[in-house]
Amino acid sequence: MSVPYETAAYEPAESPESPEEHLARLLGRALNSFELPDDTIRRLDCALAHDSSLHSAHHSAGLHRETYRHTWLLADGCALTLWELVHNTALGSEPQHEVYVDEEELRTATARLPLPQDAPDFELPVMVSLAPVRAPRHVYVPDDSADHARRLLRRAENSDRPGADTAALLTTAFAHQITQAFGRPCRAGRIGLGFALYEHAFLLRDGREISLWEVEHTATPDGRHMCEVYPTEAEAREAMERRAAQVP
Repeated sequence: MSVPYETAAYEPAESPESPEEHLARLLGRALNSFELPDDTIRRLDCALAHDSSLHSAHHSAGLHRETYRHTWLLADGCALTLWELVHNTALGSEPQHEVYVDEEELRTATARLPLPQDAPDFELPVMVSLAPVRAPRHVYVPDDSADHARRLLRRAENSDRPGADTAALLTTAFAHQITQAFGRPCRAGRIGLGFALYEHAFLLRDGREISLWEVEHTATPDGRHMCEVYPTEAEAREAMERRAAQVP
């Protein structure tokens, strides 16, 4: 007698999981998780959101097989999918879990299972519904980003630099990107006066993005190099104009 696929032994977590927790749970129960490429695991370390769904099922005479699609949204805006195979190979045996990086490997593993060929196979359309996380604006590099933010704020000499609340938030940064901003130049001021504007974009663990705007210049009385940091590009450019006007 066939068993409806809704009664599958696999049960999703009752409470929401973070992408990291979901991956850890999936790898922890998979018998072959050690076979996954290291590069795949590294990419999943920076996942922002995830979605899981039943893809197909095969039940007959106490034996069962289900496949699940697990998809993660990565920090670079791409999606990465792992396929989970759940089955029992003997009547009354405990379910076994396997995980694969593509559908071809999944089909090969499924074909090896000693399941009756005459039982109906339920296959569901692939529907991925990731949490509403906006794709990142930047291409981030996972690094010691929290320390980079700390050092950036520490070297800022302006009194109106971002304060303790921003510093505390940036302790959760795990990736960042630095780019030089061009555009409207400030007034020249004296000959040899130098200005540069950089955006330090940080990606936080909860998927939020925060940018700090660094102004490097020599608009000081003795021409020494100075670093200032502002929370917005507009404030940083206003500071550049102000500094240039103050130096003859």
